[in-house]
Amino acid sequence: MAQFSRIEVAIKAKEIGIVPVFYHSDLEITKQVVKACYDGGARIFEFTNRGDFAHETFGELVKYASKELPGMMLGIGSVVDGATTALYLQLGANFIVSPILNEEMAKICNRRKVSWMPGCGSLSEISFAEELGAEVVKIFPATQVGGPDFIKAVKGPFKFTNIMPTGGVKPTEENLKEWFKAGAYCVGMGSQLMVKKENGNFDFKAITKSMKDSISIAKKYKS
Repeated sequence: MAQFSRIEVAIKAKEIGIVPVFYHSDLEITKQVVKACYDGGARIFEFTNRGDFAHETFGELVKYASKELPGMMLGIGSVVDGATTALYLQLGANFIVSPILNEEMAKICNRRKVSWMPGCGSLSEISFAEELGAEVVKIFPATQVGGPDFIKAVKGPFKFTNIMPTGGVKPTEENLKEWFKAGAYCVGMGSQLMVKKENGNFDFKAITKSMKDSISIAKKYKS
């Protein structure tokens, strides 16, 4: 069962501003990446459902975070159907993120008061997602959908809409400034945030620094 309500997740996403997005099949590496982000100030983290037995890795990750990383809100991304949604809720997901808009997923999450962040690419999809109870909508792939200009245009008639762009967001002041000045509620960031060494291994200290710097920039430019 989720430890945090959908309202708590929405508030934390706005407060921190940065939602790390990550998948790896190795549990120990995943733990170290989550810990590195946590040390950098992350309190909301999206693990993605992208590989075989991802649900088993996630289940163990939830147990680890609950014991070692107090206050960390773990959620699952890349979910596209109701059955998978239910599976991850049973494993303790605090929020569900999807690249698409699926009504069945909304109903399952709403029954448990769990945050559901659907992928949208138009005003009609955003409006329907909000009718279904989404506190935060995901714009994906954010750059291809229209980038910061798309968010700025949406926020004209939809001032109340909370938008999380994911896809193409970079941990630089120039890029993050664009997204937040346009009206982003928070941003999702994956590979750009997960720094690697020259040998291809993850640089956990660098990830912590990148996370800390990104949160600082987000807080500087958030409205």
